[in-house]
Amino acid sequence: MTQPDFATQVSRWYEQHARDLPWREPGVTPWAILVSEVMLQQTPVIRVVPAWQAWLARWPEPAALAADSPAEAIRMWGRLGYPRRAVRLRECAVAIMDRHGGQVPDRLEQLLALPGIGTYTARAVAAFAYGQRHPVVDTNVRRVVCRAVAGEPDAGPVTRPADLVATEELLPAEPAAAALASAAFMELGAVICTARSPRCPACPVESICAWRASGQEAPAGPTRRPQRYAGTDRQVRGLLLGVLRETTGPVPHQRLDQVWTDDVQRARALAGLVQDGLVEPVGVDSFRLAGDGPSLPSQPSPDLTT
Repeated sequence: MTQPDFATQVSRWYEQHARDLPWREPGVTPWAILVSEVMLQQTPVIRVVPAWQAWLARWPEPAALAADSPAEAIRMWGRLGYPRRAVRLRECAVAIMDRHGGQVPDRLEQLLALPGIGTYTARAVAAFAYGQRHPVVDTNVRRVVCRAVAGEPDAGPVTRPADLVATEELLPAEPAAAALASAAFMELGAVICTARSPRCPACPVESICAWRASGQEAPAGPTRRPQRYAGTDRQVRGLLLGVLRETTGPVPHQRLDQVWTDDVQRARALAGLVQDGLVEPVGVDSFRLAGDGPSLPSQPSPDLTT
């Protein structure tokens, strides 16, 4: 398979069939793209769109978020899940103000140095916000490249250095064309080359796909067992955060005790929230969202597990 065939065909398909998502509109700022990429981690697009719009309406630039409290970021995050992303996004805004004069940097190494910005997110911002040539590799892209190039039905659960190399080899040399191709590869994996029910007849590269030519079937079961939620510490953490988000200032321990009957699990979940910087103790028997009030004097955290 030659790069021009693959990238050109997928990019042409993308230009005609890409989903109408707000962060893809002309004129969207690098900050707005960075926020979208953080929110889209482990969260479906349909849930991200309204949250992204509300977030940008309140904090359209890094300066606005950096000037607000971590507690407000956690509240605004709502029920998107994995709320540490909200805290890290605010830390990222503070770093952008301190190091880059309030502008999202355009150099990959500077993006990688921001809090909470990993390999995928840094490359996505560089490509989609600044039109640079970088391999942007998520689960969808790995699956597309693995099938089309290597002829394998699934790429496995984690991104490896070889995945970046294989994807980069497919990118056009011209940066803007490469950035378009990166978005196109991702979209193809999200809506056509899906894990369990690929729509091969609708695929723009079906005729040159190595996996299609091999005649192999898509895996029958999930590559990773879906994470259970009901009854887990994640559920308890969410319930505790729900109470704290709805209240300004300290919440008595007794009120938090009402959200879950298992004392040991509840205490473990609350301790995890404190350790993750989402919640902080106030005195000996109350808690609040991080930064939801004046700074507290340094003091030992209460033992929540006894």
